Amino acid sequence: MARRQEESEGGGYIGRLPEECISHVLSFTTPRDACRSALVSAAFHSAASSDALWQRFLPSDYESILSRAVDPVEYSSKRELYLRLCDSILVDGGQMSFGLEKSTGRKCYMISPRIMNIVWSYEPQYWRWLSLAESRFAEVAELLTVCWLEVNGNIDTRLLSPRTTYVAYLVFKLASESYGLGPPPQLASVRLGAYASEIDVCLQDDDDDDGDGDDSDDDDDQEEGGRWQQRRHLRDDGWMEIELGEFYNDVGDDGDVEMSCSSVKALHWKSGLIVQGLEVRPKI
Repeated sequence: MARRQEESEGGGYIGRLPEECISHVLSFTTPRDACRSALVSAAFHSAASSDALWQRFLPSDYESILSRAVDPVEYSSKRELYLRLCDSILVDGGQMSFGLEKSTGRKCYMISPRIMNIVWSYEPQYWRWLSLAESRFAEVAELLTVCWLEVNGNIDTRLLSPRTTYVAYLVFKLASESYGLGPPPQLASVRLGAYASEIDVCLQDDDDDDGDGDDSDDDDDQEEGGRWQQRRHLRDDGWMEIELGEFYNDVGDDGDVEMSCSSVKALHWKSGLIVQGLEVRPKI
């Protein structure tokens, strides 16, 4: 009778295992699965909330990352810390943001335009720096007018999760009077060690010229002229992003990954690109 009652409550024999044993087993799953397992029984709920489990889901260098935070990160448990980092924090003097991909715990980074290499960005007739409340960084870069558009950035792969495929994105908006950023497409590239990829991207649709571009729905990727062309997508935070390419980070010993978005062949006038940063996220 007692056995049937225990099994009906979701415990069974495994429910009698020590909490540390259940936590160890759950550590071989994912953060998402660990949260779901909390519904199995009281024993699983306790194990799924334990610091021992969530420390395994945190990056091994999380204490070093926290020491780089602009503002102190307060937390009462490792699970709370994990969830806090999923919302991203500013690090390195506010010039980068760090976060965790919620379902896997792998690292995400965005670099601010101030530490990117944006050609002509310090020439006030071509670009201006401004603050936007909706940006995670103190400043963003707005393109006033150029013919030669080149936005570059890099990040040390030692900062990233090992043995992970990453996707690089340009995160941006379009000003109300933007123009010249549509077809012909821009060139996006990602380089890491001997690896290099190039794809066409399109920051602005034809019908966005003289429009603000911010109310656009997600656009489908398209194949034009026999070459795949990435289209922009609207993010949950109201910004847009466009994929620049993928790369595989093995053990972080390949140096910096270099990312670029440029338009240097079609030398028409361009205006209205607002750059928040370059982001790298694990491919899901």
